[in-house]
Amino acid sequence: MSRLALGQVNLTVGDLTGNVDRMAAMADDATKAGADLIAFPELAITGYPPEDLVLRPEFVREGLEALDALARRTATTCPVVVGFVDRSEVGLHNAAALLRDGTVETRYHKVQLPNFGVFDERRYFVPGTQAVRIEAGGLTCGLSVCEDAWHAGVPFARYAGVPLIVNINGSPYHRGKREERADILRDRARETGAWIAYINAVGGQDELVFDGGSMLVGPDGSVRQRASMFSEDLLIVDLHGGTSFAEPREAWPVDDADEVWRALVLGLGDYVRKNGFREAVLGLSGGIDSALTATLAVDALGADSVRGLAMPSPFSSTESLDDAVDCAKRLGIRLDTIGITGTFDAYRYALAEVFAGHPDDVTEENLQARIRGTLLMALSNKFGSIVLATGNKSEYAVGYSTLYGDMAGGFAPIKDVPKTLVYELADRRNATAAERGETPPIPERTITKPPSAELRLDQKDTDSLPPYDELDPVIEAYVESDLGVDDMVSTGFDRGLAERVVSMIDRTEYKRRQAAPGVKITPKAFGRDRRMPITNRYAG
Repeated sequence: MSRLALGQVNLTVGDLTGNVDRMAAMADDATKAGADLIAFPELAITGYPPEDLVLRPEFVREGLEALDALARRTATTCPVVVGFVDRSEVGLHNAAALLRDGTVETRYHKVQLPNFGVFDERRYFVPGTQAVRIEAGGLTCGLSVCEDAWHAGVPFARYAGVPLIVNINGSPYHRGKREERADILRDRARETGAWIAYINAVGGQDELVFDGGSMLVGPDGSVRQRASMFSEDLLIVDLHGGTSFAEPREAWPVDDADEVWRALVLGLGDYVRKNGFREAVLGLSGGIDSALTATLAVDALGADSVRGLAMPSPFSSTESLDDAVDCAKRLGIRLDTIGITGTFDAYRYALAEVFAGHPDDVTEENLQARIRGTLLMALSNKFGSIVLATGNKSEYAVGYSTLYGDMAGGFAPIKDVPKTLVYELADRRNATAAERGETPPIPERTITKPPSAELRLDQKDTDSLPPYDELDPVIEAYVESDLGVDDMVSTGFDRGLAERVVSMIDRTEYKRRQAAPGVKITPKAFGRDRRMPITNRYAG
């Protein structure tokens, strides 16, 4: 029988010393548990993804020194498999190393380099060409890194008959990814007849969230053991013939909304903490987007680290201010109120001569949003808080947002969350609270009232946009599936609706280019995933 440890650890890009410390401690824990081998995620030494840091020779050099340091630190532990950036005569490699008895015993270079979506590894790395086998715990093990498992060729094609294949990963989350991974690993296990130990990273890194979910897949393709999702874990598994044993783990999310919620909480929390902020501040309007963002922030950071700011204008309803106050009380966060009517009047007075003869329009609406953005940034400067922008994917897609106004902020937690999913998440979070015997954090009226920016009298979102249940499917088809108008019409979309929404998406690319980063939860998020030219006359 062999005992294997899957070291699912939350690391930080560039924190070479801290990453080594965390892995050395976990390797020690695994050894005390009797493990014969522990494996850590892809590029764990540097943190993943290091992006253009790897273009700096000193960073690569110091990463290799950190690898040697981890080897020395684990000289008396079980052998360690760990990801790192290697350097050879042909270039840099996304690599895995076997550390044993204080030295780097074996090196493997990732063969399949992804170059799509958020991945651009061919910008940095040269692919390897060799399969590599190691011996540990009486087993022969094949080494592989992440994307290697998504292909039937090298190295997996050369591991037929090997009892165990270790696959270390930096696989970011999006909805449905769990099932995709299980399908891929099932195929590789059946092709090779091997056990596959899939070790994934966990934690937030800028827009990306790594959800963990490390697992052991049997030779028949079934998931035999699995680590927790969205939290660090040390999964110890015993392999004996065709069976495996492990302690029971934390249950995985029960549904899609629960999974998305945990991804958003982890991504937001790690972004704030890893960038050194003590507190988050956001505009709390009484609307569902800000209420949801505030609730996420409290779940991620704690109520003492979240601050709300209500900024009523001449068009803000009494009900909206009451809902903001109610939400803050339910969450237990501080709420300050700064009315913007006087500031808005001062702007109008300053512009009166220049604007003479021109009626009020979206200009005056945007002035209110920009005043609010300025106040939030003032609090950020004064108190060292990070401003959370509260816009959702539907609004960002069609430009229903104000540049330097409600788009102002250091992080936009629900930037990749369509409006229809916003409602689903709000309902699910309230239901979770009720199941726990707690007060639901989001007031019911906030969920049920028609959404409105309240920047003019009796304004509703539907004055400017199609209903969200019609809008979001078009956004998904155009942005995530890359369908043109004709393709959408052929699948049943109304042509007028499709043309209208596509036009709005195309002409607001310049806004999105200047938006704050936010947690990626869909297969194609604005920013890292979707890179469209701003200057662009193609209409499709």
